[in-house]
Amino acid sequence: MKTPPKHLIFPVAALALLSGGLLAGCGQEQAKTIVAKPAGTQHLRATSLTGAVSGNAGPIKSGEVKLRSEAGKLIASTELNNSPRFEIPVPANTPLPLILSYGSGADELVSVIIHPDSGKYDINPTTTAIAKQAKAMGGYSHGNMVRAAEETAHVPDANKTTSFPRRPDHAVRRLALKSTAAQRLKNIDCAILGNPIR
Repeated sequence: MKTPPKHLIFPVAALALLSGGLLAGCGQEQAKTIVAKPAGTQHLRATSLTGAVSGNAGPIKSGEVKLRSEAGKLIASTELNNSPRFEIPVPANTPLPLILSYGSGADELVSVIIHPDSGKYDINPTTTAIAKQAKAMGGYSHGNMVRAAEETAHVPDANKTTSFPRRPDHAVRRLALKSTAAQRLKNIDCAILGNPIR
């Protein structure tokens, strides 16, 4: 019996091990990934939160805006006084995430605060949908909020895809992809903060 050359033994053995490992995973479904909450607690650096409240019919000019902890503890509140704009003072070193809310029950609108440096958060149906989606994903982590915004927010079609000439210069293509990705991230951040997408 003829033995194979020594330089072929290792590649053949490696290929056999690799294909055996790949076949062992066939037919198994992948578990859905849930982004976990970060290990450390962040604290809000802003001393007040500002924003505006709007519903599907437009600006809301009366009612109470509440600021709560994730556990539901009331931290502060303010009344809208013939204007959709609000400002709520926040105690120093308040742990995140925080929930701004307007209304109650099925009509409640919310906006979740996850960024320690931002002080402007609008409350509207889009921020409410993002918050509900993130909570269903496992909580108000930054990763869940971004994923929820991607799935919930209406990103203009022009920012979803980019068309190129048949044979584009590679540098032009990379630049176009970078600007499209940057605009998409900007749109996601705007959706999380409740600001209009531009």
